Amino acid sequence: MPRIFSCLLRKYACPISLALALGALAAVPALAAFPDKPVRIVVPFSPGGGTDLIARTMGVAMGQDLGQPVIIDNKPGGGTIIGTDAVAKSAPDGYTLVMATIAHAVNPSIQPKLPYVQDKAFAPVMLVGRSPNVLVVRADSPFKSVQDIIAAAKAQPGKLSFASQGAGTSAHLAGELFKNLTATNLTHIPYRGAGPALNDLLGGHVDIMFATASAVGSFVEAGTLRALAVTTADRSPALSLAKVPTVAESGVSGYVADSWYGLFVPAGTPPSVIARLNSAAKKAVQSDAFKKRVESEGLVISAGTPEEFDRYVKGEEARWRKVVKAANITAD
Repeated sequence: MPRIFSCLLRKYACPISLALALGALAAVPALAAFPDKPVRIVVPFSPGGGTDLIARTMGVAMGQDLGQPVIIDNKPGGGTIIGTDAVAKSAPDGYTLVMATIAHAVNPSIQPKLPYVQDKAFAPVMLVGRSPNVLVVRADSPFKSVQDIIAAAKAQPGKLSFASQGAGTSAHLAGELFKNLTATNLTHIPYRGAGPALNDLLGGHVDIMFATASAVGSFVEAGTLRALAVTTADRSPALSLAKVPTVAESGVSGYVADSWYGLFVPAGTPPSVIARLNSAAKKAVQSDAFKKRVESEGLVISAGTPEEFDRYVKGEEARWRKVVKAANITAD
């Protein structure tokens, strides 16, 4: 029997040190179960784009499972680096996550100096899913096919512009790969998110965009944007895009450039906390509400383990590093 209890039971006078120990034990509060306050998901883009939509739809369901509000915090700029760096420098306690995209895997190759060390700053939580980018133009655009764009770009090099939600994003990389494989010169116009980029596309300030399916699905269905091609190897299962050919089918052999979404936390976050977040995220993306909102726009849900997500991102980093080098892609 521990001395602290035996002395009490035998009605001996406890030493002062033991009495102090009793007081200290009484003063230590019980450790709160995670989470005991709101959780924040940083979206490194402006509101209104595909990443913002995915995060907000997930946040509602995750909050219900976690028993705490999940707040979406938009921090656009720097090709996602501003928001991503904010998470890298956050406390590793599970209360701050980043909704990452392909830019997370590409930035180390196109940015000469990152404010964080990529492979040491983050811990994976879950790959949410993958989706195609969609080559879109305004409904009144003269371009009716991929070949129309190629012909116009070759006739007037540099005149046609393509928008993206930022340097190093899926839309940027998709456009640069298109330029490389078609030997054309298109002018890249980066924005601080898909929302502002789409506004300028609809307003006639830019000509085309390789936008995420989740960002443009409703515009395509409404008829305000025309989808010319999807960037994946196979056609999209989304009803609104089922009849849209791939870029490769449209005459650009070997073209593949899909998009993805995934959650990271700061490195050093306890494994038990990561497991809890993974569980909540998995339930969120498998909910009927989430599926109804995003699968109709081309997202193929993943919902795997942190280890699987880690392997996937490392593969993406290696694949795009080769593309960046071959095409001489920069952050500008």
